[in-house]
Amino acid sequence: MAHRDIIVIGASMGGVEALSSLAQQLPRDLPAAVLVVLHLAPQHKSVLPDILSRAGELPARHPKDGEPLEPGRVYVAPNDRHLVVEPGKVRVVKGPRENGHRPAVDTLFRSAARAYGPRVVGVVLTGALDCGTAGLLAVKTQGGIAVVQDPQDAFCPDMPRSALEYVAVDHRVRLRELGPLLERLVATPVPPREKGRPRPSRQLEAEVKTLTLNEDTVAGAPPKYGTPSHYSCPDCGGVLFEMDEEGLLRFRCRTGHGYTSKALVAGQQQGVDEALWAALRALEESAALARRMAARARENNHPHSATRFEERAEAAEAQVLVLRELVLGGAMPDVETPPEDELSQRRRGEG
Repeated sequence: MAHRDIIVIGASMGGVEALSSLAQQLPRDLPAAVLVVLHLAPQHKSVLPDILSRAGELPARHPKDGEPLEPGRVYVAPNDRHLVVEPGKVRVVKGPRENGHRPAVDTLFRSAARAYGPRVVGVVLTGALDCGTAGLLAVKTQGGIAVVQDPQDAFCPDMPRSALEYVAVDHRVRLRELGPLLERLVATPVPPREKGRPRPSRQLEAEVKTLTLNEDTVAGAPPKYGTPSHYSCPDCGGVLFEMDEEGLLRFRCRTGHGYTSKALVAGQQQGVDEALWAALRALEESAALARRMAARARENNHPHSATRFEERAEAAEAQVLVLRELVLGGAMPDVETPPEDELSQRRRGEG
């Protein structure tokens, strides 16, 4: 009888410390493959495999595309690449970003749920916003087990809180209890595949296939994930399709970029911010050019032209003042992160 031998773990802010603590708890003979996504900026090289290998007994590495899945190994997503699970192997692909991330937690969870169903244990650890919630829903829908770090125990509680709000979580644990729990879950048999796993939905199939380059994804009409919305994708400008899963509102465009509602708000805010700075630059350049033209006109004894250019410069400079005040005084979206003094206390008290 099959066992739960696929453990997928997602973390963001505070994740290095949490994953290091978990690595210390896992035995060398763990009869399961562990796959990890830690959100990381694409320009930063990930050294997480070295950290986890030193912290615990399980060897950790960045896998190569198509590498076989083996128990007793930790597979860490490299920076700027998604980690995708297929039957018997892992894929490392540069697919569309999800919630602005590559690698993305939801991408890993969703692919594992599709490939292994009830054999999957999904774990959401510390992190900001609501990444991991949609992926954990997919794990539960396909018969897997959902585990969430207790938000009170998390460095940043947003991701665990969101998962608890939308997913019927099987286990809510503190970090020090997570290793023993995973050992017990891995040792528990699961029902046969045909009895214990619902058939993957068309939406799940489409979302996973979008990440890989094959005949299904390059031929024919692009997939439609849901109902067309009134919003555009912050990444490519395409139409976003709206999906509602157990009350969790999500969006995905035809090319595959995915967003939760919170991540979409953050992406739109970033777009507005970039547009405002671009407008400010254009106005400042326009004012400077008008001043230059006015000076040139006066040098050539063209007072009327000089006056017009000076008026144009003054109008642009007035707009610059208004826009600069707006840009510098603008607020970023609320991501529900603890105050800095609280974070500092947690570092001292729980580090």
